[in-house]
Amino acid sequence: MNFAPVEQHERIREAVGRICARFGDDYWFERDHDGTFPEAFYRALADDGWLGMCIAPEFGGAGLGVTEAAVMMQTIAQSGGGMSAASSVHINLFGLNPVAVFGNHEQRRRMLPPVARGEVKSCFGVTEPNTGLNTTQLKTRAVRHGDRYLVNGQKVWISTAQVADHILLLARTTPLEQVSKPTQGLSLFYTRFDRSRVTVHEIEKMGRKCVDSNELFFEDYEIPVEDRIGEEGEGFRYILHGMNPERVLIAAEAVGIGRLALSRAVAYAKERVVFNRPIGQNQGIQHPLAQNWMALEAANLMVMQAAWQYDNGLDCGAAANAAKYLAGEAGFNACQQAVMTHGGFGYAKEYHVERYLREVMIPRIAPISPQLVLCYIAERVLGLPKSY
Repeated sequence: MNFAPVEQHERIREAVGRICARFGDDYWFERDHDGTFPEAFYRALADDGWLGMCIAPEFGGAGLGVTEAAVMMQTIAQSGGGMSAASSVHINLFGLNPVAVFGNHEQRRRMLPPVARGEVKSCFGVTEPNTGLNTTQLKTRAVRHGDRYLVNGQKVWISTAQVADHILLLARTTPLEQVSKPTQGLSLFYTRFDRSRVTVHEIEKMGRKCVDSNELFFEDYEIPVEDRIGEEGEGFRYILHGMNPERVLIAAEAVGIGRLALSRAVAYAKERVVFNRPIGQNQGIQHPLAQNWMALEAANLMVMQAAWQYDNGLDCGAAANAAKYLAGEAGFNACQQAVMTHGGFGYAKEYHVERYLREVMIPRIAPISPQLVLCYIAERVLGLPKSY
């Protein structure tokens, strides 16, 4: 087992890091205040070809794996942009995986190159207000009428819907009472997102202001049949193909923002002098930061294991969920400790660590709660009876 740094990964860190360095604390401070989508940052990554990292070369991408994407997203989060930076490009790296795997050649040729070039922004339409993580109970309906589907329903917590050009949408095409299993009867669509025909309400939230979250209301929204991915009724199976990569990437981002917060806390502990000595000389400051470092490093090993398993076609469900849990907790604890290390100044926006604490709640909560990860491990790994 070789734990030596991979040269390709180091090159990714260096190249992406150089781009991120052009967008310093002032840039992200302003985006946190004005709520404007970080278009310049998005464009810089797109112009250098990074947004198509996981898309096949024949469709304009680099053809790399989730492992390389995790390295990239961790670098972005760790650079200073935190989850604001990572979330602005997150869906480009995993969101269209179901299209790449289950779409036909015409769909892949039509849908993937614009994403790889950064010409199209997409949003991910799955979650609904009354179903949460119980995806099989989705209420949004898509009913076929000739060569069109008419969509009616509601989605919530849909990121980038204010700026997206397309949406990857999961909707029920066969009523729940007419299927033998609740996972049946859901269909997946990737289609143009016309905000003039969808009611979009932005949700005010505690962090990541520049990457919007929204509630969507569909009323007889038309989707062409040719925008349905794969077979009708098989959408749940298709969407699962993107869930493990999403867990891996958001775990990588949690490690990244945790490392960012830790680096700021360490720097402050070396410089801040109280009682005629740097506060970093005190074990009460040292020990929590040392614990943060160890937890982040351990979480990162699980992130890389899960990514490696996925890229090698192995069952990565347990590792991906464990990575998300461990990284979410380690990232949160590091960000919280960074605020506490700064003392009163940790509460001041000029030191940035309060923003990290607000943003790190995202990978702790989403895309699956810590409690449901624990349920997954208890049931699927330990073989304990289902608790809900």
